[in-house]
Amino acid sequence: MLPTFWHGSRRYAFASILLATALAVWAGQQGFSTSVSTVLIDQYVSRFGQEARERLLGWQGFVKGRGTEAQAERETAMLAIVNHYFNRVRFVSDIEHWGVDDYWATPAELIASDGGDCEDYAIAKYFALKELGIPIARLRITYVRSSLVKVAHMVLAYYPTPQADPLILDNLDIQVRPASQRPDLVAVYGFNDEDALIAGGRPAVRQVRRWRDLTDRLERETRT
Repeated sequence: MLPTFWHGSRRYAFASILLATALAVWAGQQGFSTSVSTVLIDQYVSRFGQEARERLLGWQGFVKGRGTEAQAERETAMLAIVNHYFNRVRFVSDIEHWGVDDYWATPAELIASDGGDCEDYAIAKYFALKELGIPIARLRITYVRSSLVKVAHMVLAYYPTPQADPLILDNLDIQVRPASQRPDLVAVYGFNDEDALIAGGRPAVRQVRRWRDLTDRLERETRT
């Protein structure tokens, strides 16, 4: 039987957990590959080198190509393709990559810099699947405890129905597996654009601040 924590013990509207302001900018196209302009690409080339251009154009081409086939593909097949695509990005700790203990990169930053950690993979997969038309009600970026890595970890969970055994997109696993086949993971809370499911208590204030910082940078990217 699937542990109930994957469905959360409490549901909060984002307004009730002080995330409404941080997530208001998500109403547009922030985080989507189509929001990356040539000016922004040039800026990231200056920051991360000439290869950043090829990586960003490749990301845009990948999503565009998948979008033309999305209607014919099963959603579960799309999950595997997206999971594999982003898992190719090299894993780098925040302190090594960004010089800070905890940094949540935008999808464009992840791709341009060719590096990120668990939450960056989960965020990028979320936005890619959302851009490809997967209903956001089926997607939750999920904070978990992992017995494999012994540190805080994030994955993307896909729920075909609200009470279904979710499929887990994880940078630690090349396969997309049901949560019931991942006994190494214990879900703490999960969220999307609309609400949060909490397995006891409210999300940490620090996580709220990380989202505010992320969405601020997403908005700036869109305006570039």
